[in-house]
Amino acid sequence: MMRPKEKVVLVMGATGSGKTKLSIDLATNFPSEIINCDKMQVYEGLDVVTNKVAKEEQRGVPHHLLGTHNPNKEFTASDFCDMASHAIESITQRQKLPIIVGGSNSYIEALVDKFASRYYWCFLWVDVSMPVLHSYVDQRVDEMLGLGMVEELRPFFNPNGDYSVGIRKAIGVPEFDAYFRREALSSNETRVRLMQEAVREVKTNTRQLACKQLERIHRLRSVKGWKIHRVCATPVFQKHGHEANEAWKNLVVQPCASIVSQFLYNDNVACDGSRTLPSPSFQHNSH
Repeated sequence: MMRPKEKVVLVMGATGSGKTKLSIDLATNFPSEIINCDKMQVYEGLDVVTNKVAKEEQRGVPHHLLGTHNPNKEFTASDFCDMASHAIESITQRQKLPIIVGGSNSYIEALVDKFASRYYWCFLWVDVSMPVLHSYVDQRVDEMLGLGMVEELRPFFNPNGDYSVGIRKAIGVPEFDAYFRREALSSNETRVRLMQEAVREVKTNTRQLACKQLERIHRLRSVKGWKIHRVCATPVFQKHGHEANEAWKNLVVQPCASIVSQFLYNDNVACDGSRTLPSPSFQHNSH
């Protein structure tokens, strides 16, 4: 007798769009464990620079492949496929839903291509208009500075360092090279200028990353024909405080929870369009 195919949810989106927050919100509605699919967050260290979700923000949800890999060794798409598939197997054996979240769409694509026939996939895309997202990303870089980004980066500076391997490829590390290289011998005025240039470069490169991530999602939709459920979060980013929280819940979390619920329980058609039977494995948690 063939074993039934397991179901997997993937949360996609550009950097800063709220993917991680959504994955944790979903995991509190459905018994789930989260698999990180951000190729820089998989490495140990640079928690502020790579914007890893803090332990207290994980709300007790188990996370896999988050800050687990040697920062000086390359972690490839092939490594991700192997480790993510093992994580999916262990999560489903515990009768939990695997939620894969991250902006490394090349890893997501490699995983889906390799295991297309083994799992049913539900793709969620948190979309934010680029001008709004760019503004938020700039603000987030400023906040990272306040959280000690420069001091966190300092031990990773190496005058002969290779910025093409491991965590040192992360946005923030190469951009601060000139600052660390020259700060000890520079005047205060020059140090301020070097800092401003480094910060400006981090913001520019983060915005460019967001654009590339968005292009890839469009390509997966149009060229590969993935059925990706788009949820627009732009209005959330245009509000503040309680209003932003309410908008997030109503415009993002509830529609996505509804899609996931249908994927898991109510529909005999999986989100990738193939036919499946309702899974009895999951108990819905209405809290």
